Amino acid sequence: MPILDLSPGDQTVTVSGDTGLLEVYAALPPGLFPPFPRVELPGGVGGLVSRGGFGQTFFFGAEVLGVTFRAPSGRVVRAGGRTVKNVQGYDLTRPFVGSFGVMGEALEVTLRLRPGLSVRHVAAPGSLAALGDVGARFAWQDGEEVHLMHFGHAREVERALSVLPGAREVAGPLDLRPRFPGGLGVGEDADLRDRRFGWVNGGDAPPVPALFGRLAAAL
Repeated sequence: MPILDLSPGDQTVTVSGDTGLLEVYAALPPGLFPPFPRVELPGGVGGLVSRGGFGQTFFFGAEVLGVTFRAPSGRVVRAGGRTVKNVQGYDLTRPFVGSFGVMGEALEVTLRLRPGLSVRHVAAPGSLAALGDVGARFAWQDGEEVHLMHFGHAREVERALSVLPGAREVAGPLDLRPRFPGGLGVGEDADLRDRRFGWVNGGDAPPVPALFGRLAAAL
């Protein structure tokens, strides 16, 4: 089963690395949301964590509570855990998030869930650069359209999305995988972009700092 553990009381979910993003949405009870928008991307949850998330306007690393990964050496490393305040030993969870595969392949991931009574996803012509800071939890640009998604109390959702007056409602999930048959990479000439990167088909990963490379080699 791709969903290995779901704890609504603790607001956590543990999944296999190859679990699809929309599979996570389908498994969650109403009123709980994962730290990514309702889209499908290449590589499932493991790929998402390796890339450091998608579309978020918050610190994504804080939403990943634990990860079990296979290092390039073949060693299986378990970092973090289900509890939020897991600080025993060296925490390799934060370095793994956004490492673009340098530290290895995610086998299991534990994510923090957040509550919300209402959720909306809207899109309108525009650009992220022109929009400036937004209060929505997720924001990205696809071509000449800006997408915003937010969950929470109904008034909070309306306020966060009000920066796009007249926006169209996006009713269902989006599957973006067919656009990236070579995998999701980073590049300048990108139709799909968020606050961090432009995302292109089969593009390269960002350069790795030397100190980070030594950490990965030591695992």
